[in-house]
Amino acid sequence: MAAELQGKYQKLAQEYSKLRAQNQVLKKAVLDEQANSVAIKEQLKMKEQSMRKQEQEMESLTFRNQQLAKRVELLQEELTATEAKGKKSKKVGEPTPQLSLEQKSVFDEDLRKKIEENERLHMQFFEVDEKHKQIEEALQTKLEALEREAAQHQAVLSGLTQKYMENIEKLQNEKAKLEVKSQTLEREAKDCRHRTEECQQQLKTLHVDLNSRLNESLTIIHEKVPFNDTKCSRLNALNVPLHNRRHQLKVRDIAGQALSFIQDFVKALLNFHTYTEQRVQIFPIDSAIDVISPLNKKFSQYLHENASHVRPLEEGMLHLFESITEDTVSVLETTAKLKSFSEYLTSYMRFLQKILPYQLKSLEEECEFSLCTSTLRARNLELHSDMKKLTAVFEKLQTYVSLLALPSTTSEGLLRSNYSSIYTQISAALHGLHDITKELSKHYNQKAALEQELPTATEKLRTTNDCILSSVVALSNAVGKIATFFSNNLDYFTASLSYGPKGGSEFMNPVSAECMLQNKKKAVAFMKTLKKPCPDSVPYKEALANRRVLLSSTESREGLAQQVQQSLEKIAKLEQEKEHWMLEAQLSKVKLEKENQRRSDTTKSTSTGQLAELLQENAVSVNESRHGQEDITDKYSRDSMNSTSLIGILTVKASNQEPTDADSREDLIKNHYMSRIVEITTQLQLADSKSVHFHAECRALAKRLTIADKAKESLAEEIKSANQSISRLQDELTTTKRSYEDQLSMMSDHLCSMNETLSKQRDEIDALKMGIKGNSKKNKSR
Repeated sequence: MAAELQGKYQKLAQEYSKLRAQNQVLKKAVLDEQANSVAIKEQLKMKEQSMRKQEQEMESLTFRNQQLAKRVELLQEELTATEAKGKKSKKVGEPTPQLSLEQKSVFDEDLRKKIEENERLHMQFFEVDEKHKQIEEALQTKLEALEREAAQHQAVLSGLTQKYMENIEKLQNEKAKLEVKSQTLEREAKDCRHRTEECQQQLKTLHVDLNSRLNESLTIIHEKVPFNDTKCSRLNALNVPLHNRRHQLKVRDIAGQALSFIQDFVKALLNFHTYTEQRVQIFPIDSAIDVISPLNKKFSQYLHENASHVRPLEEGMLHLFESITEDTVSVLETTAKLKSFSEYLTSYMRFLQKILPYQLKSLEEECEFSLCTSTLRARNLELHSDMKKLTAVFEKLQTYVSLLALPSTTSEGLLRSNYSSIYTQISAALHGLHDITKELSKHYNQKAALEQELPTATEKLRTTNDCILSSVVALSNAVGKIATFFSNNLDYFTASLSYGPKGGSEFMNPVSAECMLQNKKKAVAFMKTLKKPCPDSVPYKEALANRRVLLSSTESREGLAQQVQQSLEKIAKLEQEKEHWMLEAQLSKVKLEKENQRRSDTTKSTSTGQLAELLQENAVSVNESRHGQEDITDKYSRDSMNSTSLIGILTVKASNQEPTDADSREDLIKNHYMSRIVEITTQLQLADSKSVHFHAECRALAKRLTIADKAKESLAEEIKSANQSISRLQDELTTTKRSYEDQLSMMSDHLCSMNETLSKQRDEIDALKMGIKGNSKKNKSR
């Protein structure tokens, strides 16, 4: 590890020295270019200043030129004016033309000089302008080139600095990763040591446990097992194997898929044979028009029997699927229904062998038909060979299926190791059957297309050919599905051949397998009788809650019992009071009757009837009020009875004066007192019931308080034990911290040593840099 790091650091130091040297050279070149660009910029400024001066001179010259042009215009105007005056003064004398000629010559000379001077100035200005433009373009191109070089140098410099920084960051990251890796490796080593210790302890415990189990099993074998029936194959065949529910479900699923595929296969075969029979009836000679040949007639009769040979295949597969259940053991020895399926397949194979010569002769007869072309004859010959191949493949398939059904009938036959090749051959035969059916559908399609072009082809023939073609395509698809299904499950078939021992080479006897299944059923029935549903247990939390409810209910039951006792005592008192007041009511009634008789004697005869009626009504009302007050407590019942009796006496006395007002007033007062008494008694009963309820609640709360105190004491003990465990864990933590601190100190020492080596390597890199700088300076001086 250290050697690899040393090599990496040396390589990085060399790369760093190279980059450092290139960096210095590039820095110097950039500085030189920057100085050159500054000098060029100064020259450009000077040129711009000179150009500005020349522009100013040019502006002054243009201004002067404009003035001269104006002057020339003025002179021309004066000249025209003088010429006009000269024409007018020709008649006066001759000296005037001489003056005009002299002036004209002066003006011409002056104008010529000005024009020459203007032309010269224009030429100078053009030359200066061209020269300035050339210099400016040259300086601009040079400046662009220098800026481009400076940008390139700056990009190279930034790339080198970035690469240098990336290298430094990469080295730092590698250092951090190595530190982390060293820490993780140390932790892993420590964990591995702990694990090895734990594994050694577990190994020791397992060794002890296995030895004890071995001794126990040996003693049980010696004491309980009289003989070992697994050594003898005949006796071992009677042992019930372990029930593999997943295997049974898998086998049933596979059998269900195979049943659906066989159903499609049978349907396609039925359609093929039926439509072939229809075709024989209508081609090459239609039976409705003419008599067909004896060969085709016999062939049609045989084809008419196809359902009796094809449909048993579906029935046999259905019986095989129904025999495979979740409770059985599905292997080759126990699948007796596979033998019936093999017999049905043999019957269909014989049917194919029976109809094959007639089918071939029928094709040859079609070839001998007068309208048969050479291409149609070739297609018939191809179908001729296809039918032979189809029958041969069915014979091969029937042979291998009969071999599969052999272990369920007899134990003497092929070995178990041979059945993997049998399954492989069945898969190959199914794929070959699929290829033949595809070729058959292809050739029959071509044949049907050619027959449609015949002039004697009827609509019935076309529809029959289409039906035969669709049935052949369906047959090809069904066979393809069966072939892919069998090849996908080939490994599973070869893995589950027999229920015997895995190392065995022969199959078990079918009679023994049947006895094994019967033993399995008996064992299942015995286990079902032993299995009884366990009563549901109450969870711990629910039991605690029920206990609290039970305690509170016992308290409330005691309170209710006391309340019932008190209520019974009250009822007895009320009964006694009721009897007392009944006697008083009877006495008062007697007194009232005597008083009524006395009053009736003294009053007049006219008022005697009214008074008697009033007294009777009063007596009835008093009796009703007294009967309604039987349920009331002592104090309020006495008050009510006295008041009602007084009111009755008052009403009797005042009945002579105002009988109607007295009755109404007495009823109102009586009703008021009765309602008041009922309210007070209900309030009293509510207060009594609340007091009893509160008393029961207080007793229950006291009981719960005692329970809570006990729980508090238990929790305090648990807290003490938890504090002790916490102190113990803290001690362990301090010890582990010390050990970790020792390890960290060791790791820090290791890191310090690594840092020292890194610093030494950095010093070496700096020395190399200095040497490279010195060499570069020497090279520059040279």
